[in-house]
Amino acid sequence: MGYLVDFEKAIENHDSPAIMRLWEEYTSSDEVDQQDFRNILEAVKKSELVEYIGRHVERALPLWEKIEKGPLSDEILRLIVDLEITENPTLRQLTIQHLTEKFGEEKDFAEKMRLIGLRGGGNSFKGSISQYLLLNHMKKNNFVFHTAGWGVGEIIDVSMLREQLSMEFDYVPGRKEMSFKNAFTTLIPIPEDHFLAERFGNPDALEEKAKKNPVHVIRLLLNDLGPKTALEIKDELCELVIPEKEWNRWWQNTRNKIKKDTHIESPSDLKRPFRLLKEEVSHEERLQKALESKPDADSLIQMIYSFLKDFSDTLKNATFKDSLIGKLKELLSFQEITEAQELQVHFFLQDLSGEKDYPPITELLKKTESIEKILSEISIQSFKKKTLMATRKIREDWQNLFLKLLLTVEHSSLRDYVIGELIKSEAKEDLKKKLLELSAYPQQYPDLVIWYFQKIMTDSSLPLSDDEGKSRFFEAFLILLSFLEQKGERRDLIKKMHGIFSTGRYAIVRKIMKLASITDVQEFLLLVTKCHSLSDHDIKIFHSLAAVVHPSLSKKEKELEDDEEEVIWTTKEGYLTLQKRIEQIGTVETVENAKEIEVARAHGDLRENAEFKAALEKRDRLQTELKFLSDQLNNARILVKEEIDTSEVGVGTIVDCKDEDGKAISYTFLGPWDTDIDNNILSFQSKLAKSMVGLKKGDTIELQNKKHTIENIRCAL
Repeated sequence: MGYLVDFEKAIENHDSPAIMRLWEEYTSSDEVDQQDFRNILEAVKKSELVEYIGRHVERALPLWEKIEKGPLSDEILRLIVDLEITENPTLRQLTIQHLTEKFGEEKDFAEKMRLIGLRGGGNSFKGSISQYLLLNHMKKNNFVFHTAGWGVGEIIDVSMLREQLSMEFDYVPGRKEMSFKNAFTTLIPIPEDHFLAERFGNPDALEEKAKKNPVHVIRLLLNDLGPKTALEIKDELCELVIPEKEWNRWWQNTRNKIKKDTHIESPSDLKRPFRLLKEEVSHEERLQKALESKPDADSLIQMIYSFLKDFSDTLKNATFKDSLIGKLKELLSFQEITEAQELQVHFFLQDLSGEKDYPPITELLKKTESIEKILSEISIQSFKKKTLMATRKIREDWQNLFLKLLLTVEHSSLRDYVIGELIKSEAKEDLKKKLLELSAYPQQYPDLVIWYFQKIMTDSSLPLSDDEGKSRFFEAFLILLSFLEQKGERRDLIKKMHGIFSTGRYAIVRKIMKLASITDVQEFLLLVTKCHSLSDHDIKIFHSLAAVVHPSLSKKEKELEDDEEEVIWTTKEGYLTLQKRIEQIGTVETVENAKEIEVARAHGDLRENAEFKAALEKRDRLQTELKFLSDQLNNARILVKEEIDTSEVGVGTIVDCKDEDGKAISYTFLGPWDTDIDNNILSFQSKLAKSMVGLKKGDTIELQNKKHTIENIRCAL
């Protein structure tokens, strides 16, 4: 096996000196493994270095003579003759002798020997054994494989007189005629039970087999085609055997069964192939072999976890179980092991021992400085959950820890557990305050905002799941969408948010519009216009759904034009920023989009052309944004210091406040193009600004369930 690996490595590196050195060493050896000998010749035959061995292939004859005669011996001689290029007379005579012994009694033996160049002198005999076997295989209804790209073919007719055969192939239409001479260079015989023959000859039967016994079909594929990656297996089966719409579910089910099959070696890396094993290897042997490679701590933990999840029955073997416990305890003795790795090993040992309480886990979680760090370093989801459950049981400060962890844990099941435990505890009000902060500053934890908004829309037992809370989080949702668009990041999240809007014919938007006040709905409609990734169609739907619940919001176009336009205040910098954005859309993005439309149109079939549809949608968004911004620019008025009244809260002012705990906070109210939520610079059109307009120094207002007193009002310019 060692020589085979060395040959494969030399072939992969295109190292001709190395392959010649290996060939000399190998053919000089005294012992030979028939299967390795065959595999080496096969690997060389498929490589670009085939001629280097072909010049010296006769050196393998003494090695071949040591092999016990049989099918594998015949196969090895065939490969030797396939490789030879020197017309070695000894090898030629050996080939004639071999074919005469095997097929000399056939009535047309002499004619076939003439066709393959072994009757008479001077003709090349390279590949002659393979050619003779192909001639014997040339019978009606037999299958062949075309090495030049035609795929699998079925023989329809053979004429020895014309030295010609006709076939039908799966990759080329119609019947194809081919001379024997061309057949020798391009066709390979395949038996009727070969994977490719079954796929071509009776795909329906193969599909039925694949659904009833998928592992059997994978074994057949690997046996006949050699090692294959998951992607290569898909290329061989998807659509040809398993319909594409069923592929993902079929492969997931098959992949789980392959893991448990003791005849197939599953790769740890998606880029590596599945292999059919010569002999059955038990699951325990596989793990032991993997452990012998001395993987790092994280790899070992993942390896053992996957193994115990898939093959829990192996623990009935007491010897194997004791060996596994010993390996885990050995890992604990490593000085470089982290707290997260140590904790996971203790979870394994607890499960293997069957003990309900496990002191090492308690000790570790009590002394650790950062539960959050441990959780972030654990990759196994169930161990994260176990860590949280153990923390809840062991740590007296678990409530404060959970309030912090809520913001950092990522998986939905972990968030559900954290919130569920906090709701049942004395920290329920603290949880509510934390969620209020989350809704006020959604850009800090985008994933958590989206997740919790969806939760409260379906679960009325959660904090802030009343009408006001849902409206608050919907507003935060829209603010977050606009923020992500401006940053140009997290496109995956923007796409997800669009999906939440549109699912069920905008069901979640309908629900929000029904429960929100008219003031809130007006705020939503304003925020929607700032979400530039929403199409004109989306915005119209928002307006129409709002008008159904609040008819007063519905106005005819003519009435809208007659209404007095609202003045939009802005700083000079904000005004220039808006002008630049309008210029960018009009002179750059619109031109680029027009080119995208033309390129996509050239692809044809506009009904199924996804690129063309996407380009048109982008054009609609750009036109909507351009019209909206142009209208706003027409209504804009630049703030000047002399016009700002600091006797009361209004546009252009900075409001310094203190809450009931003495904590100071300042808000700056400017135009919508000057907003910077991170620095508390808010639009005068925002809900908070409107609630404070007109207030004076000394007045109080409730913000986030706390009373705030206005300490001072200053000019923002």
